[in-house]
Amino acid sequence: MNFAQSERAALCQLLDETGPAAPTLCAGWTTHDLAAHLWIRETDPLGAPGILARPLAGLTERRMAEAKDRWSYPELVERVRRGPAPLSVFAIPGVDEGANTLEYFVHHEDVRRAAEAPIEPRELDAEAEDWMWRRLRLMGRAFFRRAGVGVVLERSDGEAGGDREPETIRVSSGPETVTLVGRPSELMLYAYGRGDRAQVLSVGEPAALIKLGEVELGL
Repeated sequence: MNFAQSERAALCQLLDETGPAAPTLCAGWTTHDLAAHLWIRETDPLGAPGILARPLAGLTERRMAEAKDRWSYPELVERVRRGPAPLSVFAIPGVDEGANTLEYFVHHEDVRRAAEAPIEPRELDAEAEDWMWRRLRLMGRAFFRRAGVGVVLERSDGEAGGDREPETIRVSSGPETVTLVGRPSELMLYAYGRGDRAQVLSVGEPAALIKLGEVELGL
């Protein structure tokens, strides 16, 4: 079982436990809405394009509402748990890990961290953290393209010490620089716009920190 599959299973277990009316970090969405989103994304060729194309977002919302009316919450969660339909692009061998790892990791945390009380990050294994770091190297500039300031990501779970410098990635350039320090998984949540719930240390001039904090991050 790869990380994408284990996150899918863990998220669906959590959805079972929380029920359909629990909050998430996705603005305005309950866990029922999130389950519908996940099903539409993988299975509905009519509704899925609106997830990325804003002019079609209204159609996606209607398809989500129809999915919620068609199946009960437990049935919808079970459909997500079973994975994409055989003819879905997500069912092509090799697509799952690249396309679904971040989707299910971020949405798993969207449910975990929606509670008012602070939730401690999960301890992910080194392989998962390394995967997140490689993906930040690949996609970091896209995540922070609207930053408006220079941004450097600094990995806090490495083996820096002595003459060895911390591992860093510059994802944005600008006259002022903010350094974000944390584990790759926490930096990934920050990059996806969950900075207020991610355990990331922000270092920089106050004006630069404020400017970055006001920007909408993510793809």
